[in-house]
Amino acid sequence: MRVFGLSQKLNTISRKSTCSGVIMKLLAFAASNSRQSINKQLVTYAASLLADAEVEILDINDYELPLFSVDREQELGQPELAKLFLSKIAEADALLISFAEHNSSFTAAWKNLYDWCSRIETKVYQGKPAVMLSTSPGGRGGASVLETAVKLAPFYGAEIKGSLSIPSFNGNFDVEQGKLSNEELDAQLRAAVAGLAST
Repeated sequence: MRVFGLSQKLNTISRKSTCSGVIMKLLAFAASNSRQSINKQLVTYAASLLADAEVEILDINDYELPLFSVDREQELGQPELAKLFLSKIAEADALLISFAEHNSSFTAAWKNLYDWCSRIETKVYQGKPAVMLSTSPGGRGGASVLETAVKLAPFYGAEIKGSLSIPSFNGNFDVEQGKLSNEELDAQLRAAVAGLAST
């Protein structure tokens, strides 16, 4: 894994090409601005399960923008960071996103970035196949926000290939090893991520 900074601040996982010589470009990120995001830990592990892929793991803190409003939009126009984020989606073959849940909905950080992007490109996900995940310390694993994300995704240009919420993160994820410790949940995650393998 190589670590880069804002023009270069991406974690990149490179894998060997497939027999056909084609490498899928996977864009992965957590819809959270927490520096210790458990959803980023989950999505990083999930991305590592996809063989024969070149993976970019984004941190949405690198795309932080002022709180969206029509007034701000008139002042700022189309922010370069929003354009850059959309370009990362455009360059990818597939998306892997893990959603943090705040009060049964999206985090303010993700919703704000999404709102700015949607003013530039309504179909934010740009027709990409996607697997959507969520986790939380609680027993539902962010199921409410994941349900909302999956329901809305087709209207914003995502082709959902799989989804999964991971409950009780602290009890089911080995932070030191960086992987799920619950074998049943691990099998479910592998099955969900495999939905991208055919894209």
